[in-house]
Amino acid sequence: MDRKTLDKLLSATGAVLAAVLLLGGILLVWAGSFVNDQVSSQLSAQDITMPEGGALESLSDEDRKELEPFAGQPLDGARQAKAFADHYIYAHMMASSDGRTYQQVSAEYNALDDKTTEEAQELGNLRRSLLDGNTLRGTLLTAYAFGTIGEIALIASGVAFGGAALLGVLSVLGFRHAKKAEVKRKADAAAA
Repeated sequence: MDRKTLDKLLSATGAVLAAVLLLGGILLVWAGSFVNDQVSSQLSAQDITMPEGGALESLSDEDRKELEPFAGQPLDGARQAKAFADHYIYAHMMASSDGRTYQQVSAEYNALDDKTTEEAQELGNLRRSLLDGNTLRGTLLTAYAFGTIGEIALIASGVAFGGAALLGVLSVLGFRHAKKAEVKRKADAAAA
């Protein structure tokens, strides 16, 4: 195989890969934008405001530190959802249950022989509250996960566009080199 043919073959392959990366980049932008729009609109629809002021004072230093950057803002983003789930809802769940999980409280409730006592009613209410907290946390953490996927898709689109540009430039240079190789071959043939 002569140099001209090899250059054209490699350049054509690079051009096809550049087109594939360009298409992939476009799809990744669409996917990332779609996911981020959905996460934002669904969280906004819940009309949750991030805690501020006195609502933060009762929390641990770590929880307060994670929530303060979002204080008073509408909860409409993935990072806010994670902070609210892990450092506000979870903190209140653990405080109300003395550090016990839903599973532990539920097991205590189920072990009671008489569920009509005031203690049983309080434990049942705590159990329900922890279940509600876990459900809301799960929803918010799912929004966080999808929002993170959206961010990764947008980053990947930038990489795909960069790869497409690089392969496009290399393909053009390869085709130019193939043309130069053909001219040189003809000149060498004519000289011989």
